[in-house]
Amino acid sequence: MAGHSHWAGIKHKKGRADKERSKIFSKLSREITVAAKLGDKDPDMNPRLRTAIQAAKQSNMPKENITRAINKSEASGDKSYENLRYEGFGPFNTALIIETLTDNKNRSASSIRTVLQKNGGRLGETGSTSHKFYICGVIHIDINIVSYEQVFEEAINLGAKDCFNNTEFHEIVTEKDDFYKIKSELEKKIESFLYSAIEWRPFDIINLNKAQSKQMIDVLSALEELDDVQKIFTNVKLEN
Repeated sequence: MAGHSHWAGIKHKKGRADKERSKIFSKLSREITVAAKLGDKDPDMNPRLRTAIQAAKQSNMPKENITRAINKSEASGDKSYENLRYEGFGPFNTALIIETLTDNKNRSASSIRTVLQKNGGRLGETGSTSHKFYICGVIHIDINIVSYEQVFEEAINLGAKDCFNNTEFHEIVTEKDDFYKIKSELEKKIESFLYSAIEWRPFDIINLNKAQSKQMIDVLSALEELDDVQKIFTNVKLEN
């Protein structure tokens, strides 16, 4: 199921246009600022901040942008953001979980509702789609850095839930509550990760044909255009 639930992963494979880069950087910067504001400014002492910085580096965000985002957390009178989750349905009764980082929950709900209604979907109540997913930590490690046997052994010893070998990366899946602990221990032995995050993954996948996939991509793209939206998870497999 890897790669089907997390829209950012799907989008990455399709390639990012330059015009999207500033919006991506803006969302990454917001997460860095909030993580630094809520915890230690030193990423070594703040797992959420460290993960946010790693995500920024994976998206090739300049170092000065990262530093600026951390420093912004110290600005007096800065906006107060909160993480809110919205659940809803896209076309073809597909399920969506939309994570936001917002300073105005009414604005977020209204803008998400509008996008879904315009595209054959609807905003649901809390719990309307989350039962279709499980939440877990995910870590991807380059197959050229370390062998699967070594990754598997480390993962099992650290209490990971699963470990898989793919063509481009080894994937470790953890319980949500164990994610930062296991990630921190792995960082002591593995220099870098291709990807790491907490994800909502579907129990069952809906396969869409080419025409349906195009319609679904339009919905996901419109949602991602919203400034408050940080991550989108869905239960579809898109056909290119």
